[in-house]
Amino acid sequence: MREFALWIGGRAATPGTFYELRLPFDGQAVARVAQGSQTALEEAMIAAQSGASAMAALSNAERSDLLFNAATLIKRDRSEFAELLTLETGKPIKESRIEAERAEQTLIASAIAARELAGESIPIDGVPAGKGRMAMTIRQPLGVIGAITPFNIPLNLALHKLGPALAGGNAVVHKPSEQTPLSAIRLAQLMTEAGAPSGAYNVVTGDGATIGQQMIADPRIAMITFTGSVPVGKEIRAKAGLKRVTLELGGNGALIIEADADLVLAVERSVAGSFNHSGQVCISTQRIFLHDRIADDFTERFIEATQRLKIGHPMRDDTDISSLISEEEARRVEAWIAEAVAQGARVLTGGQRMGATITPAILEGVPPDARIACDEAFGPVVLLYRYSDLDKAIEQANNTRYGLQSGIFTSDLSRAFQAARKLRSGGILINDIPGFRADNMPYGGVKESGIGREGPRYAIEEMTELKLICWRA
Repeated sequence: MREFALWIGGRAATPGTFYELRLPFDGQAVARVAQGSQTALEEAMIAAQSGASAMAALSNAERSDLLFNAATLIKRDRSEFAELLTLETGKPIKESRIEAERAEQTLIASAIAARELAGESIPIDGVPAGKGRMAMTIRQPLGVIGAITPFNIPLNLALHKLGPALAGGNAVVHKPSEQTPLSAIRLAQLMTEAGAPSGAYNVVTGDGATIGQQMIADPRIAMITFTGSVPVGKEIRAKAGLKRVTLELGGNGALIIEADADLVLAVERSVAGSFNHSGQVCISTQRIFLHDRIADDFTERFIEATQRLKIGHPMRDDTDISSLISEEEARRVEAWIAEAVAQGARVLTGGQRMGATITPAILEGVPPDARIACDEAFGPVVLLYRYSDLDKAIEQANNTRYGLQSGIFTSDLSRAFQAARKLRSGGILINDIPGFRADNMPYGGVKESGIGREGPRYAIEEMTELKLICWRA
């Protein structure tokens, strides 16, 4: 069985204690992973301080070249990364291949952002006090960035933090989810091969109660970038003090389908948006609002398409649905469905549990105050609602504490933009699902979906300091 060590200061570090990682689908042991500790994190912090100095000394072009090199290596090792992703997450191998391809694109976008990093000329003589002076701004690195990432998209979400951080001249200490550390450790090895200075990227495994809390409290970390749950995000914000914080805290994706929508496209995209990675995606489609005139037609087509999804072992090329990250999570989703049914909901298809797998579930008549309607389900469950008035549908879609991304299908561009202005989400997708994400676009939410934006060009601004330089002309 393959062993995975921590990665500190550009080399493997083995503290002596390992834990066994198992495939979520069937419990098969797949790897032994080094267990991080507070001592290991301290070593990583020391290495990161040195790495931050080395990264800050590089030019924008040199940082860009480093990231382009890493993108080339990701492309070379795409098959290996896809296999690791499936082993640690249990997601179907075809989804893991897509994530590995996206990882390359995230690095390319970060490399481009490094080359384009710039300040601006300030028209300081536009006020009387500025007469005889000139001014400009530059962007400088913060230092050490602490990255804490979740289990669901472990490689690409890590790169959405690592890529911009390095592009801006910072170093990173990364705590991946204890359930999915394999791709992060392999990525750290790859970054060293790509030419990253020693200490530029350090990976320390461990649980949030020890490693994560120590990172938040450490004064040497200038910024915490976190993707995960709302309660943990709030705790980070409360304890971070004057550290910069970027939080991506999940969602409850709403999709509106108007009477004039292309139903073939809407059904195809809704199946993908609801059930990819068994719904374990922050921008998964969780609630669909159907105009009365097309509700029956859409529902029939949607059920048929959902029932065609193939459930199986994640390493099979034809598998569409494999498992959730654990049987515990599957039991939680099963319980939420049962609660909704007890409150009057109807299960139109799916919802059965087999170990860590839940068959894709479509529910109708779910009360809006049911837990599965209010909270982030993070499972293969979608709720159908009907409406006759677009403004009422928008009001229902907004009736959530989350606001990450929302979507609307319609051929009426005027109504589409009307909805886009009124929907309270960080991103609005017209004629697509909330789950669409291009890796160079700004990505983030409002309300309890978080603060700050990802996407390399936008994240690099969060990860650098704006400095003013003013002089007498």
